[in-house]
Amino acid sequence: MSDADAETEADAPAEAFLPDDADAVREALVAWYEADHRDFPWRRTDDPYEILVSEVMSQQTQLSRVVDAWEAFLERWPTTADLAAADRADVVGFWSDHSLGYNNRAKYLHEAAGQVESEYGGEFPESPDELSELMGVGPYTANAVASFAFDNGNAVVDTNVKRVLYRAFDVPDDDDTFERVAAELMPEGESRVWNNAIMELGGVACEKTPACDGAGCPWREWCHAYGTGDFTAPDVPTQPDFEGSRRQMRGRVVNVLGASEEIALDELGPKVRVDYAPDGEYGRDWLADLLADLDDDGLVDYDESAGVASLRK
Repeated sequence: MSDADAETEADAPAEAFLPDDADAVREALVAWYEADHRDFPWRRTDDPYEILVSEVMSQQTQLSRVVDAWEAFLERWPTTADLAAADRADVVGFWSDHSLGYNNRAKYLHEAAGQVESEYGGEFPESPDELSELMGVGPYTANAVASFAFDNGNAVVDTNVKRVLYRAFDVPDDDDTFERVAAELMPEGESRVWNNAIMELGGVACEKTPACDGAGCPWREWCHAYGTGDFTAPDVPTQPDFEGSRRQMRGRVVNVLGASEEIALDELGPKVRVDYAPDGEYGRDWLADLLADLDDDGLVDYDESAGVASLRK
């Protein structure tokens, strides 16, 4: 694609990148998240202080390592008043002892607690713009706190979300376009559950090495990468080892069936593999086994006796 073509694509309306049944896309993701997700303690609270602490600690630190530090920090300084009254050296010392990265984050968190107490009477501001006025709180963190504490945020767009949108809907690698598509996709007034859900998708199903089937990705039916087998992304510049894999073949089957009402095995096979041969290694038996798996997963309807398959509606 030329630079001019890329610029033209990036200028397209946000809805042009989404499937016609965008509501079904939204419902599928929320249902997937609510059925099962990683249980971090900050996902069980809507306290803005507790959420701010988790967001600051999570910057460039694995979430699994943050849990103990987060709990210990809040046990020692359970409110903004407690943190604001603390000796800054103690806060910085805690940060260093728990290997939480740059100590400036501890200093800014301490100052932000002081602002909440002195400028806001101990009550957190609720909008992303107001939260951005707190020391060390950038646009991403402000939006996260607004979303998870007050259900009052915009669509979160981090590296994981960009990867998801790039792969799922073939959104061009352009920050403004990512922002517009993310905003169009997020259900109005549901930033808490939506932002948690789409970040969970990027964290467990659509990582740099994707786990589409293993994590039961709810967007496989619509996903461009799953259909084509190309899992590159802005932060995954080279093609992972999916060429010829079973995961890739499953995606191709779903993609082909999406354009057909019903199709016989010997018509479907060559569209999935160029080396398909009815009686060969990659023939009817191989394809039937693949279709049986997809049928079990609820993605296709496979009629073994008739030898035909269709995409499950």
